[in-house]
Amino acid sequence: VAADEGILHASGSGVPPVTKDYCIIYNSNWISLPKSLDNATSRTLENLTSTVLCSSSEVPSGLMKDKAVVVMRGNCTSLEKARIAQSLGAKMLLIASKPRLSPLSDNKTDFEDVTLPVALIRYNDIVDMQLTLGNEVNVTLYSPPLPEFDCSMVVIFLIAVFTVALGGYWSGVAELENLKAIASPGERETRRKKEENVTFTPVTVILFVVICCVMLVLLYFFYKWLVYVIISVFCLASAMSLYNCLAALIGEIPFGQCRIACCNKNIEVRLIFLAVFCIAAAVIWAVFRNEDRWAWILQDILGVAFCLNFIKTLKMPNFKSCVILLGLLLLYDVFFVFITPFITKNGASIMVEVAAGPFGNSEKLPVVIRVPRLEYSASTLCDMPFSLLGFGDIIVPGLLVAYCRRFDVQTSSSSVYYISCTIAYAIGMVLTFIVLALMKMGQPALLYLVPCTLITSSLVAWRRKEMKKFWKGSSYQVGWMP
Repeated sequence: VAADEGILHASGSGVPPVTKDYCIIYNSNWISLPKSLDNATSRTLENLTSTVLCSSSEVPSGLMKDKAVVVMRGNCTSLEKARIAQSLGAKMLLIASKPRLSPLSDNKTDFEDVTLPVALIRYNDIVDMQLTLGNEVNVTLYSPPLPEFDCSMVVIFLIAVFTVALGGYWSGVAELENLKAIASPGERETRRKKEENVTFTPVTVILFVVICCVMLVLLYFFYKWLVYVIISVFCLASAMSLYNCLAALIGEIPFGQCRIACCNKNIEVRLIFLAVFCIAAAVIWAVFRNEDRWAWILQDILGVAFCLNFIKTLKMPNFKSCVILLGLLLLYDVFFVFITPFITKNGASIMVEVAAGPFGNSEKLPVVIRVPRLEYSASTLCDMPFSLLGFGDIIVPGLLVAYCRRFDVQTSSSSVYYISCTIAYAIGMVLTFIVLALMKMGQPALLYLVPCTLITSSLVAWRRKEMKKFWKGSSYQVGWMP
């Protein structure tokens, strides 16, 4: 069964004529539609949605002559309707469907004599057409090719690079504050305990990757239950992350610092309002998460805050741990995208299945940055397709960028590691998009991001003759590791 999306271009009889486009579904094995509006033929639309056209006796003789006809779906097959419409002189058949549009899958070999275009259209669109354009409407069918490149990729690129760069910079600012704090008596033990809670060691890196693998497999088999667990965790974590990000900004503003006493503590009033705001943002997203027209904006804001807080909070102790983490997650990404299709029964990638929602599940995992496709096409008219980038493709390289920034702070190296690694990340993203456009299939972004960032960081350290120190971490870090 071949199902394709196309465009119905409708124009009214007014001066100047009012026009509007609607989504159609057709079968390219039955008929090919023009690729542009200029090459398409316009027909007058005859609205016969009061009938299902399963018999030629349902309509008066001559009513369909040289017209486009719309009838209701049901009672007989699409090609049976098409044969009747063609015998009565129709030049185009539209079948209005109240349920969701589905592929046209009748047996064409039994209807070789049917040559007129047949397409499905939403019944609500027919009603809208009458209300918007009037009763005298001309329609044209065409199916433009998908654009090779969509501008949503540029938006994804800017969000990813901005988040990685800002997360790394924020981590460097926190490191500078820690360096200043340990110069004060009594601060070292407090800082040591704090660092133990947020620092990845090689053992915890391996454990983290194992947990990722187990969680992905569990999601594949128990998606319809675990997806709500992930949604709940995302709401909680993103609200806390948004609070941490905005609190850091508010802390720089010297106004509105009035406090109230609560539970033997003095709390700034503005932070209470901030907490309420962040919780409300997460709750609103949870309630309206399936509103594709605008909920993606809120999800992206919460997602960026989550990634920023993750990059700033989790610290890699040295380049060795970075290599282990990025290397293992690269293998994880490649295995679950490219290798699992040879293992699963339906030949589908576990990673792609989970990201898309297996078994047609309407609930999607909120672990991606989503940007709707911006180029006009039949796909954007029929649905709202999104360009996606997983949080892991931001956080994992971002941890290396953050380590480079902290190493710059510790060694006073004028941000050379940080800037180089950030540029390498941007190059890796561009390379990912190029391969995506050429291969026209989902790509494990870490396959390109990990080599770009690791190789660039290694070359900078080698060129500056600091590889040993970069590999083991600064003396400051080594001295405080348990």
